[in-house]
Amino acid sequence: MNAALGWGLAVLATALGYMVYGWPGVAMAVSVVVFWLLLQFSRAMRVMRVAGQAPVGTVPSALMLQSKLRAGLRLMDIILLTRSLGEKLADDPETYRWRDRGGDAVEVELVGGRVRAWRFNRTAGAAATADATQGDA
Repeated sequence: MNAALGWGLAVLATALGYMVYGWPGVAMAVSVVVFWLLLQFSRAMRVMRVAGQAPVGTVPSALMLQSKLRAGLRLMDIILLTRSLGEKLADDPETYRWRDRGGDAVEVELVGGRVRAWRFNRTAGAAATADATQGDA
């Protein structure tokens, strides 16, 4: 959700609470907003705890990660998919990379915290092995 929209809804709920129930309505609206913020904070902490248990920039399979990516996905959702923080490559556009054990990598470009584009980079060794396997058939 857009931050401006979220804060706008919080102000609207507070104003509506005051108009309908007076100060108890304001207290209820503020309580709901604080509860929502605590839920978001708790989710972020859970994601960081999971990501902190793996080496930076690693993923079990870069190919599977590439197949699960889509435009508009948030960075927190990508961290949940990879269970690892990405290796930061650039600031503008914000670019992260995840590699698997075979050396294949996925580079993800983010704009405004959301996926804009990604690239799957296969290692030369994997391509040579695939060519050799196809040649034997």
